[in-house]
Amino acid sequence: MEYEQVASISQVAALIFFIVLFAGVVLYAFWPGNKKRFDEAARLPLEDDPESDNEKDS
Repeated sequence: MEYEQVASISQVAALIFFIVLFAGVVLYAFWPGNKKRFDEAARLPLEDDPESDNEKDS
C-alpha cells in the first residue's frame, strides 16, 4: 500500500469511529433509563449542602 491509500483508509476509519462514538453518546444521553440519574444530577447545584452549614457555624 502506498501512503495515500493508508491515509485515505485511516481517515475513513476515524470518521466511522467518531460517528459511532457520537451515536453512542447521544443514545446514552437520551436512554429512558438514565432520566432519573440525569434529573438528580441537574438538581445537585440547587440543593443545600449540610456540611457547608456546619462549617459556617464554626
